[in-house]
Amino acid sequence: MKLRLLTAGESHGAAILAILDGLPAGLAVDAAMIDRELMRRQTGLGSGARMKIEQDRVEILGGIMEGKTIGAPLALLIWNKDFAKWRGKYIPAFTVPRPGHADLSGAVKYGFSDLRLVLERASARETAARVAAGAVCKILLEEFGIQVAGYVRSIGPVNADYENIPLEERVKLAESNPVRCPDASAAEKMSALIQKTIRDKDTLGGVIEVVAINVPPGLGTYAQWDQRLEARLGAALLSVPAIKGVEIGPAFENAHMLGTRVHDGMRVRNGRVIRQGNRAGGIEGGISNGEPIVMRAAMKPIATTLKPQQSVDLASGMEVETHYERSDFCPVIRAVPILEAMVALVLADALTVKLGGDSLMEMKQAFERLRKTTLDDLKMEGASKLFWPTKEPEDRGDKRVGGEG
Repeated sequence: MKLRLLTAGESHGAAILAILDGLPAGLAVDAAMIDRELMRRQTGLGSGARMKIEQDRVEILGGIMEGKTIGAPLALLIWNKDFAKWRGKYIPAFTVPRPGHADLSGAVKYGFSDLRLVLERASARETAARVAAGAVCKILLEEFGIQVAGYVRSIGPVNADYENIPLEERVKLAESNPVRCPDASAAEKMSALIQKTIRDKDTLGGVIEVVAINVPPGLGTYAQWDQRLEARLGAALLSVPAIKGVEIGPAFENAHMLGTRVHDGMRVRNGRVIRQGNRAGGIEGGISNGEPIVMRAAMKPIATTLKPQQSVDLASGMEVETHYERSDFCPVIRAVPILEAMVALVLADALTVKLGGDSLMEMKQAFERLRKTTLDDLKMEGASKLFWPTKEPEDRGDKRVGGEG
């Protein structure tokens, strides 16, 4: 691991801070691009009242001079506007844990009598720092033609149907509606369901798909269990609050099929080795294989509900109902840029490990050498031509659109 991200700050504290260490020198960082990603995190149907208060903007405190990274840790600060309403005020102890939240388990672990000490850090407010750092990782990946993007696959029982839409088009269509779904018909049904759920004082979960396009082969390794690419990506996605399940490619569907129907056969088309599908999700043996990386993450309905749930007051020992703490009704849409950020972080790190170098220039030189020599060592003619990903659909020789076989 070369890139390391640390975050600090609480939900109602003064600010959220991200420190991203290990970036190469010479990377031009656009603060406006980071702010756009932060805005994406704040928008989406089903968002709670907090998003009407905050207007997240990044302040770059260190690691950049004259607009470019200098090889030092990058410090990114996001102020909490809501902090002013809490500063200096008495806040009563929070003693009724919410089912499904970290309240009780966190209090047991750290010995807290006031559950607010748990929820302040366990809150998804911390993910603003991840999105800021992830935006920088996206900038790095874009220098090598790699794009990371996401969209909503399902909300509650409503499922999108976009199997015949190419990945790049899905990404564009998703940003055209308030639920970030490429399927316009499903998007309307999702919107109606969210509105009904708000009226019913309940919450909704769903499934998010994140894709990485133009990823070169060779990122990750099977040499150690914790360095397998799918293991690192899975851990990164599962670290996001409320994410409870992850699959690479159509993994759960694959589990019900015969091996001869699951694995992606190979052919030669126009002098290029292509796969007949991408049911592996772009990763084989812990290593990227040059196909688009396709992941799905299942997000449970958020634990904080306006409608009370059964709980226990830890101060009195009496059975009581939960008190409402401000939250989203459907966090799925807002989670899309958060998951994108985590994927970008892992891939940016894997790329820096693969290429080495202390500067962007050195990384690009290594990247070009890799394109030319990756398979020459195997004495195979036309190495980079055969195996590196291409943007030209006609070179693929099939009708595959990315995530499915």
